[in-house]
Amino acid sequence: MGEEAPENLLEGLDKFSPLQSDSESQGYQTATTIGDKIYVIGGSDDGAKLSMNVKVFNKLTRIWSIPTVLGTKPVPSKGHSAVLLNNDRILILMRDSPLNDGTWFLEVSTPFVKEKNKILGTEVVAWSKGVRGDGPKPIVISGPSGVGKGTLISKLMKEFPSTFGFSVSHTTRAPREKEVDGVHYHFTERSKMEKEIKDGKFLESASVHGNLYGTSIEAVEAVTDAGKRCILDIDVQGARSVRASSLEAIFIFICPPSLEELEKRLRERGTETEEQVQKRLRNAKAELDQGKSPGLFDHILVNDDLETCYKNLKQTLGLDETADASHQPSMKNYQIPLCHSISKKDKKILIHGGSNELGAATPTSFLLDASSLKGGAPGRTRGPKIYAIDSLIDSLNWIEQL
Repeated sequence: MGEEAPENLLEGLDKFSPLQSDSESQGYQTATTIGDKIYVIGGSDDGAKLSMNVKVFNKLTRIWSIPTVLGTKPVPSKGHSAVLLNNDRILILMRDSPLNDGTWFLEVSTPFVKEKNKILGTEVVAWSKGVRGDGPKPIVISGPSGVGKGTLISKLMKEFPSTFGFSVSHTTRAPREKEVDGVHYHFTERSKMEKEIKDGKFLESASVHGNLYGTSIEAVEAVTDAGKRCILDIDVQGARSVRASSLEAIFIFICPPSLEELEKRLRERGTETEEQVQKRLRNAKAELDQGKSPGLFDHILVNDDLETCYKNLKQTLGLDETADASHQPSMKNYQIPLCHSISKKDKKILIHGGSNELGAATPTSFLLDASSLKGGAPGRTRGPKIYAIDSLIDSLNWIEQL
């Protein structure tokens, strides 16, 4: 049936409390109270689907407001349940939806939301899709031009083609001959990209020769969703932006044995003028100084000998070890029942279903453990663990229907 819930998670199931106050269903809406505010999610019926609008009621001022909504909004379903987590986000379970597509988080007071609150000067909430497990961590590789990081990345991709993947960058420049949208770049309009940068959807961006270039969080998450480790080849400033984001990554800085050796390599390439060589050397010196900043890079590798550096890179990434099975899907894609009740204890939520589509009484229950969440808006929220506990249903007489 799927993953069995560990014994330590099942201890004290009789102490779970049916949710009757955290979220109250009102027609097509749920109302969740957090401090002095009530967050109402949902709205009018749109055919067979319901909208996922958000509005906020301030109990002190008695005023309704429509917040700025960031992140990718979930596709409307036949209804949803809402569970408050940590006073900073609301877990949303889309009824009659697959678990992989039906687990969402509405962030209302996370660091990302608070930062956008200050920048935009208005009420902000943000959607984030929930993804089971942690997923393989992306890898940020930085280093000055000519240090050999491109060669190291090419060797990784060649030896481990099914393990690593590149995110597709965005740009506002026009496509060149034979360039394909979504393959070479995501070609976009400047106004759209500027808005998405402002909304926090980009990990890093820069203006080059009058055009914008950048790495979107969605592009990186898409590689991770495919079960691959995303490699980001970006400069130190870009790495600093990624470090400040909600994306959890491994940061590696490749440096030369000396500036003199770097200059020698740049000149041996024979592709730059003297002026360009001097400019790259100045930039390299600045990047080497920044690369040693405390807390920015997890690992610093010296590329004195290419094969030795490549071997050290593989060891750093744990490629000599057995692949981590936790990155692979380990549970059938169950459906969140249209009719279900929810009980909660701390950050563990029990979802108890009703009958199947044939009307036979076949209860299906899940234990969702949200105690180790990572990431968040405007990307994915990773870490929720979901266990099928059907074998224990007969003994769970304490579950009350909402």
